[in-house]
Amino acid sequence: MYDGASKFHQPVLVEAVSQFLLAPNVNIIVDVTLGDGGHALALLEKGGAELRVIGIDADAQALARAQARLQNYRERCRLMQGNFRSLTQLLGSLGVINVDGILADLGVSSRQIDQPERGFSYLEDGPLDMRMNPDLPHTVRTDTAAGLLVRLEREELKKIFREYGEEKLAGPIAAAIVKQRSQRPLQRTSDLRQIVEKVVKGPYRIKSLARIFQALRIAVNEELDALNEFLPAALAALRPGGRLAVISYHSLEDRIVKQFFKRQEKGCTCPPEFPVCACGKQAQVRILTSKPVTPGPEEIAVNSRARSARLRAAEKR
Repeated sequence: MYDGASKFHQPVLVEAVSQFLLAPNVNIIVDVTLGDGGHALALLEKGGAELRVIGIDADAQALARAQARLQNYRERCRLMQGNFRSLTQLLGSLGVINVDGILADLGVSSRQIDQPERGFSYLEDGPLDMRMNPDLPHTVRTDTAAGLLVRLEREELKKIFREYGEEKLAGPIAAAIVKQRSQRPLQRTSDLRQIVEKVVKGPYRIKSLARIFQALRIAVNEELDALNEFLPAALAALRPGGRLAVISYHSLEDRIVKQFFKRQEKGCTCPPEFPVCACGKQAQVRILTSKPVTPGPEEIAVNSRARSARLRAAEKR
């Protein structure tokens, strides 16, 4: 039975993920955001004896916890450290070309949020780090949040806060950061929180704090760029009939996934006045979720952080 013990991060939408990915004749599923291994455990428990799971995560601490959690299935799973944007290379290193299912559970985990030393949360004081992969080789960006706040110009910070956080006061907040760093660099989450709270008044402070921290995290980890690289690589890695399931937590991610699926579902893109197709483009997927699957009230009551989760799935033609 699925282990929901509180010592592990609680995965969201476990039943929906299982229903989409555990189709008949499934042999290999890749969880590209393994975390504590909750989804992988559920898939291994519910799947047949032939099912194998490849688990990938950028966070070495998460991999260690997942290894302990999946100990009973160690013969049926292979864990490796890496960023899902490098899916093709990671699978290639294992000699794997095609798989039957791929899961991506985007964003930051509850455990990472609850660790002040990671710097993801404005609720507790800690270093402004925010890297998902602080110990990975320099094949991906390794700037900390503090590094970005020191290095980037006001307009660049404004763009990050506006595009990645959809923050209306992006300009004033960026200006306040530049003014503050001329006197003393921002090194702690509390430093950034104080600046936001000085700029944003009234009941909107909490939402603005969440947006600014989200925007910085996305920038530090190049999350949207990574997602845009991952999606076509995932589709290429799937065998015909294989399925891709993606869980997102904010509109920026969900929009990218939705638009990618729609583009891949569409066939001919020739102008309507063309008598016959000249582009030769064929539909690559069948969308399985006309609307995103969301958690029910019971799941949200148990795990409030599941509230914003949105699951979209598609099947390769």
